[in-house]
Amino acid sequence: MKILIIYESMFGNTRDVATAIADGLKPHGIVECVEVGSATDTVPAGIDLLIAGAPTHQFGLSRPSSRKQAQGQLDEPLVSTGRGIREWLETVTFAGTEPLFATFDTTMSSPRFLKYMGRASRQIEKRLKGKGLRPAAPAESFWVTSGNGPLEDGEQERARSWAACLASTVAGEPAISVR
Repeated sequence: MKILIIYESMFGNTRDVATAIADGLKPHGIVECVEVGSATDTVPAGIDLLIAGAPTHQFGLSRPSSRKQAQGQLDEPLVSTGRGIREWLETVTFAGTEPLFATFDTTMSSPRFLKYMGRASRQIEKRLKGKGLRPAAPAESFWVTSGNGPLEDGEQERARSWAACLASTVAGEPAISVR
């Protein structure tokens, strides 16, 4: 199985989840993990599973204005300094058969009501469905302790487990619950 992970990250939390997902998928196939600014606008032929993830900004995908606001919170550059997933999704095309896809995001778990608000993963999912792709799994969120992070304890391991379960589902094997 060939798997492509495209991620956007401000403070490194989403990158860390993407890396953990890649680690969880490596036993199941060939995995490439790419920061969205380095991603091509065409998903190559032969990709079986596309995974896209981003941080949740103001209950959805980042915009240039929210990325600028995030940059103001750091002394060093953001991880993703160019375009975001929103812009990539507007231009992405598929060279071969459309792959199955899965989406993820990082978002704050507190205050509790935030768990029920809009999330980046759901907006990515909606846009990929609009391009004719089929989801392999529901959108998934990974929790950070505050807007800048860090990830909550155990979230990287949960990302690895989610990825392994996802790979089994795509390969037609029975899924194992990770919750």
